[in-house]
Amino acid sequence: QVALVESGGGSVQAGGSLRLSCVVSGRTLINYVMGWFRQAPGKEREFVAALTWSEGRSAYGDSMKGRTSISRDAAKKTLWLQMNSLKPEDTAVYSCAAKRRGESEYEFWGQGTQVTVSS
Repeated sequence: QVALVESGGGSVQAGGSLRLSCVVSGRTLINYVMGWFRQAPGKEREFVAALTWSEGRSAYGDSMKGRTSISRDAAKKTLWLQMNSLKPEDTAVYSCAAKRRGESEYEFWGQGTQVTVSS
């Protein structure tokens, strides 16, 4: 099992920045891909970013590309999402997730952290 706990959400004005964290506990993550997703009220869940835990190779969704950076601290088993130049449309619940490499679906999910961006 893998347990994920997010933090770092909050309220910020447009143009501001937030850094989300996701602390991971449980099994080793060597063969895992870690991702960040978001879901706004009334909308489908949306991919934000992901990286391979071992190599740190990253990929980004279109919605926040250029404004986000995903990283991890393997020793602290923590995943980060730095978000800059935030817009009101970035308001959503942000969740981290984990899946085994090669799998299409994310298996483990955190409870999410709310990000609210005001204009």
